[in-house]
Amino acid sequence: MGFPVSYYCPHCGAVVELERDGYLADKSVTPYPLEGWSYVDPTDDFEDADGVRLSCGESDAPGLSWTGDVVDADDVEHPGLESPCGREFYLSFVRYEDGREVEAVPESDYVVIGGRGPSGPAGPGGPNAGPRGPGGF
Repeated sequence: MGFPVSYYCPHCGAVVELERDGYLADKSVTPYPLEGWSYVDPTDDFEDADGVRLSCGESDAPGLSWTGDVVDADDVEHPGLESPCGREFYLSFVRYEDGREVEAVPESDYVVIGGRGPSGPAGPGGPNAGPRGPGGF
C-alpha cells in the first residue's frame, strides 16, 4: 500500500508529493545525483531503483503531484528562483551492499581558486638577499 510523502525542490523550494511504498527508506534529496546511484523517472518502477530523478513542476506520473506550497530553499548559485523552477533534483533511497548501508558520495566537483598563482614561494632569494649590515655582511 502506498502513501504520499512530501519533498521539496532544493533549488526553489516547491513542494511535491510522491506516492510510494512505506518500506523504502529515504537517504537524501539533493540538487545533484549521488555517485554510484542509479535514478529513474517517477513514471518508471522506482521501487527497484536507487532513487528518483524529479524535474521541478512536471507531473506526468501517476502518484506525483505538486502541492503549490513553497518552502525556503538554499540554492547558493541562484537564490530566489521562481517556483516551480523546472530544474532537476534527486531523491535517493538508502542502499545496502553486503548487508551494510552504502555511504553517499556527492559527484566530484573540482574548483580552481584564484587562477594561476605564483610558481614558487615569495620571500628572500637566498643568502645574498636582504639588507646588508655594516661592512657588507
